[in-house]
Amino acid sequence: MTALLDRPVKLRTFAGVGLRRRVANSIATVLVTAAMALALVPLVWVMYSVFDFGFGAVSTSSWWTHSQAGMTAFVAGGGAYHAIIGTLLQGLLCAAISIPIGIFVAIYLVEYGAGTRLGKLATFMVDILTGVPSIVAALFVYALWVATLGFHRSGFAVSLSLVLLMVPVIVRATEEMLRIIPMDLREASYALGAPKWKTITSIVIPTALSGIVTGILLALARVMGETAPLLILVGYSQAINFDMFHGFMGSLPGMMYDQTSAGAGASAVPTDRLWGAALTLILLIALLNVAARFGARIFAPKKF
Repeated sequence: MTALLDRPVKLRTFAGVGLRRRVANSIATVLVTAAMALALVPLVWVMYSVFDFGFGAVSTSSWWTHSQAGMTAFVAGGGAYHAIIGTLLQGLLCAAISIPIGIFVAIYLVEYGAGTRLGKLATFMVDILTGVPSIVAALFVYALWVATLGFHRSGFAVSLSLVLLMVPVIVRATEEMLRIIPMDLREASYALGAPKWKTITSIVIPTALSGIVTGILLALARVMGETAPLLILVGYSQAINFDMFHGFMGSLPGMMYDQTSAGAGASAVPTDRLWGAALTLILLIALLNVAARFGARIFAPKKF
C-alpha cells in the first residue's frame, strides 16, 4: 500500500486537455464542412445544368400560354401549358386525398395508438409503403381501378397511385414533428380543462405546423416528378385536358419522357423542350415551397 502511495501521479494539465479538445473540434468542423461541400457539388451541378439548358425554352411567353397541340417533334414552337395544368391537377388532387389521411394517421399513432396492436400494425404498414416503388403502386392501382373495377385510364388513376407514395411520407414527417412537442404543453392544456381533441387541434398541431408543412412539401415534391404511374395509368396528350376521369393528359414528367422518345439529344427542338420541362417542374416545386412556407408562417403560433 505504501509503495502505491509513493508512486508519482501524472496529472493532465487543463491546458493540455483544452488543446486536445480544440484540435478535435477543429478536425470535426473541417470534416463536416467538407462533407457538406461534397454533398452540394452534385446538387449545384444539376441545378446549373437545368437552368443553363432549360432557360431558353421557359424564357418565351408562348411556353407558359400554349400547348404542344398540332406541333411535331422537330418543329420549334408551342409550350408546356398543357403539361403544367396536368401536373398541377394530378398533384393537387393527390395532396387533397393524402394530406388528411396522413395527418390523421400520424395523430392516431402519436396521441392515441402508441403501444396498441393497431398502432403497431399501422406503423408496420407505413414502413412497408415507404419503400414501395412507384411502378408497384401504379400496377396495383391499374389492377384494382382499371382491370377489376373497369374504370378508364385517367389522371384520377394517376393521383390514386401517387396517394400510395405520398401518404407514408406525410405520416412519418408528421409523426416525428408531433413527438418532439413537449408533453408539458399537453399537460398544461389538460390542467386548464381542455379535452384531448381540443389540445391536439389548438396546441399540438399549430406548434408542429412548420415541420408538418415541410414534410408535406417533401412528399409533394416526390410525387410530382414520378413517371411510372403516368406511363401505366394515363397516356400522354399534347393538348390540354381538364377532365381527370377521361382521356389522356399531359404532364411535365410525361412531356420529358415524350421528348426523349422523340429524339432528345439528337435534335435541338426536343432537347430544348426536355430541358424546359425539367426546369419548369423545378420552378413549380419551388413556387409551391415558398407559398407553403409563407402560409405556415402565417398560421404558426405567435410569440409574445
